This record gives sequence, structure tokens and C-alpha cells, in this order.
Amino acid sequence: MADLSVDLGFQVLRSPLMTASGTFGQAEEFRPVLDLDLLGAIVFKGIYLEARPGNPPPRLHETAAGLLNSVGLAGPGADAMAARIRKLAELTTTPLVVNVCGGDDPEFVSVAEVFEALPEAAMLELNISCPNVHLGGRCAAQDARHTGRLVKLVRRRVSKPLLVKLSPNVPDIAPIARAAESAGADALTVANTFLGLAVDLEKRRPVFRRFYAGLSGPAIKPLALRLVYQAVQSVKIPVIGCGGISSGRDLLEFIMVGAAAVQIGTVNLVEPGAAARILNEAAVLMDRLGIDNLNGLRGTLQN
Repeated sequence: MADLSVDLGFQVLRSPLMTASGTFGQAEEFRPVLDLDLLGAIVFKGIYLEARPGNPPPRLHETAAGLLNSVGLAGPGADAMAARIRKLAELTTTPLVVNVCGGDDPEFVSVAEVFEALPEAAMLELNISCPNVHLGGRCAAQDARHTGRLVKLVRRRVSKPLLVKLSPNVPDIAPIARAAESAGADALTVANTFLGLAVDLEKRRPVFRRFYAGLSGPAIKPLALRLVYQAVQSVKIPVIGCGGISSGRDLLEFIMVGAAAVQIGTVNLVEPGAAARILNEAAVLMDRLGIDNLNGLRGTLQN
């Protein structure tokens, strides 16, 4: 059987499959349908310092090949999340990753410091790219200077591995990726959801109160593949691919364009046990292609 382990340099993962923030609940509720120890890492929902109610409903809207969401990073606050992470750490050996959010740069630092002090948190993922909070989808990850400044502020205060989640809603992801790398990121997550719009024909109004929402699911996979490939060409640190992955073939395609690992999101909502199926499909496909381990496939896309 093919070896699906991944060495990120700062963390060894038993598999390349991580969960995407906001799509896996508190993880514990998935235990009846999925062995959590199969996963490479579990990424928790984005968290602020204090509890947040999120956006008003409606929050979800299905599209032909994906899902628009405007959840707005609802959450219990850092202290309550820390308690949940401690509890989950007793139930699985899979590394636990905190998705760090902030209303401004100092709050990002404060939240990161809370989880820097939590032994059960293996890594931090700096979420500088969520399009569903305010400002019409604008975020720090759309500006290289702001990205560099914010990553540097957090890096100075934490020693744990720091992943930086980038935005797809940019003309060129390369300078943003390089800015995050130069400021001290250990890896990049590429990417967050694409900014989209859904309208109600009868009411002549947008579906969501905040007008725009984030598109995920199979529709964005070709776009995410492009972004991952471009980011990999731009930096030397690992790139974790995210966007529309729902099969073993999808997973291996992201590895082939250079991703070190991947995150699955929307598929968790429609098929809670999808991770086990995807990993099995990937292993079977690797055996058929004569690929012993992921290093034999990673970055082999040819022009």
C-alpha cells in the first residue's frame, strides 16, 4: 500500500488530508462516522478573542456546483475554544490546528498568544483572508504590505508552526505569498473562498444580508489548482492546497501541482465520512500508477 505520510519540515502528518476551517464543527461530532486518527490534521473554526454571533441568516446558499456561505466566523471566543481543544486532544492523536482571527492586527496577536500557550494546539493558521466579515470582502491578504506586517507581528509573539491562509480574490497571489514567507510563515494555505453573489429574482434583492459571500466546492477546484501552482512557484515553504477537493484523484492532482498537503471543506458538509473514502481512493490510485509515496508525485506537473 502506498505511503501517504507527509513531512512538512516542522510537523509530520500521517496523511496529507487536513480539514478546512469552518467545515468540521468541533470534530468530536464526526467520530461516529470517521476515525479522526486517519486525518493529517484537524483545523478548527476561525476564532476571535471574544464570542461572536456571526452574520444574520441566511448563511448558506447552494449553487450548481458549490456552496456560497456567509457564516461570518461565529464562535465562542478563545477561552471557550481552548477548553474544547483540550477535550478533543484526549480523543485523538491527530495534530490540532487553531484558525486565528482578529478584527484588527492587535487582536490577531492576542488570539495567537492564547493558543501559543495551549500545549494541545500543535499549529496556528492565521486567517487573514475571510471574505465574510465586513468591508465587502476586503481583507489583509489582498495587500502584500499588510500581509507582511501582520504575519511579522504574530511571528514575533509565537513559536509554534504558523500557517497563513491566503485569499484567492487577488490579481496575483505570488507577491502575497512571498510577503507571508518573508515575514516568517512556516507554510501557506491556498486558498480561502472566492467572493461570489447570489440574487433572489422574485425579490430583486441579494440572497445574503452582506451582499457577497464565499464560494466553495467543486466549482472552484480548477481555480484553486492554478493558485496552488502559482504559490508553489513563488515560495520555498510548504503550500497546503484547498478548494473543491472531493476525491482521491482531486487530492493527488493538488499534490502533483506541488501542494505539500491538502484541506477538504465543503465535502465534509455533504458527506461527513468523506476523508476515509478520499484517502482510500488516493492510495488505490497511487498503487495503480506505481507511486510508492507522495514525494514521487509532488511537483511533477510538466509543461
